[in-house]
Amino acid sequence: MIRVLIADDQALVRAGFRAILESQGDIEVVGEAADGVEAVKLAQKLGPDVVLLDVRMPNMDGIDAARRLQAMSPASRILMLTTFDLDEYVYESMKVGASGFLLKDAPRQQLIAAVRMVNRGDALLSPSITRRLVERYVTRPAPGSRRPPELDHLTERETEVLQWIARGLSNAEIAEGLYVSEATIKTHVARILSKLGLRDRVQAVVLAYESGLIEPGSQTGDTA
Repeated sequence: MIRVLIADDQALVRAGFRAILESQGDIEVVGEAADGVEAVKLAQKLGPDVVLLDVRMPNMDGIDAARRLQAMSPASRILMLTTFDLDEYVYESMKVGASGFLLKDAPRQQLIAAVRMVNRGDALLSPSITRRLVERYVTRPAPGSRRPPELDHLTERETEVLQWIARGLSNAEIAEGLYVSEATIKTHVARILSKLGLRDRVQAVVLAYESGLIEPGSQTGDTA
């Protein structure tokens, strides 16, 4: 059972999300919060698997709430919700560790699929959004600066796979490009995340660009 906490300042929105999610046999809504402060308190008390966080809320917005949740309850996956398809919100969500970003008017099946996806540890971020955001908000670092030493622990193939991940490609697409099985790529991805101490592919994307492993605008597989 996937345990979900819903945080939105509009009661009708929370009720709608609850009705949609609880229509599924594998999802249970364990709590609702009207602002970021309440969301953090309830998450600490209830330990949900997935937290739906509205970006804009009173007292504490979703970005600040996500940041505190990551520090306090790193096991909980965060899915950001908003009515605004604005790049800065998406990128800030990525930076604080959110696993996905979804518009409130998304179809009900997309909401359900998103909750299941982030609960599995997958990232909900399309390749087009990934590339647009990173190329807009990440400045190319100077050589050798901000490069985490953990990157040196990756094998040559793992480094290559990380570069493909940073372009927003799926495991199947990476497998096709490298002429290996999807199962092999899944193993590489798991090892990459473990070695780098990352939660999911979203954090891998941010790290790859900010560390200079790849350069905005370069082609898939090019080194920076």
